[in-house]
Amino acid sequence: MKKVILSAAVLASLAFSNNAKAQLIDEQNVTVTMDLQPILQLGMNGSSNIDFVFDQISEYVGGITQYGATNLTVSSTVSWDLYAAAFSSNAAAGSLIWDSQVVYGGDTDPNSTTTLPLTLIELHQDKVNSSTTGSTPGTGVASYSGSFGNVVGISNVYATSTPYARPGLAAKYIAGGNSTGAFVAGGSYLILTSGLVGQNSNYSYTMDYRIVPGLPARFSHASSANVVAGDGGNNSTQFVLGGNSTFYAQPGVYTANVKYVLIEN
Repeated sequence: MKKVILSAAVLASLAFSNNAKAQLIDEQNVTVTMDLQPILQLGMNGSSNIDFVFDQISEYVGGITQYGATNLTVSSTVSWDLYAAAFSSNAAAGSLIWDSQVVYGGDTDPNSTTTLPLTLIELHQDKVNSSTTGSTPGTGVASYSGSFGNVVGISNVYATSTPYARPGLAAKYIAGGNSTGAFVAGGSYLILTSGLVGQNSNYSYTMDYRIVPGLPARFSHASSANVVAGDGGNNSTQFVLGGNSTFYAQPGVYTANVKYVLIEN
């Protein structure tokens, strides 16, 4: 019988080979967290002060229109709705009327009044509300896409004592609405969507403004026929001049605020 004698070199080689199959492992972990914050971004281009100065008889009769005075742009990561809300200090107190700042003359005319309804402001948007149908009350959620005219209710601004509360079903929305399926999906005017980008997209709206006092100044476009919904039961009809054959607006300076509110659907 032959004896097998292994040298030290061979033994070392075998030991190394066995250890190679059971190598040591160490590790460190890094946790990656992604926080997707919802973003609603409303941009506004145009003056923050829009002045209507009526100093000509023709302006009283035909009104004044401010075309393209405000451009609104939206960028959002969530579905959204956009609406306009006429507001004032008086509205905050529950009366949907303008704030009277200055009265011209002695204010002794028994037929004059400083109680002017917020809904005498008329708006027009450059494109239809893509998520709703109709532009008049009673034909779906109303918007301001109808042309300026003499029909009450088409263009009158939504007036409210609670501008940050979502308007009701019958109130006007620039985009979206308060009904199922009435919204605009997240996106941006900066990104090509459905072949449209920028001002042609559903994320950009240009607003026109009109006021027609009439002669005398009774603001007949803001008559009792105008629907003001979603404001907690208050409305402009109790302050309207259009249906009253006696009173007319007192000359002076009046201020009101139109808030454009972008809200998650």
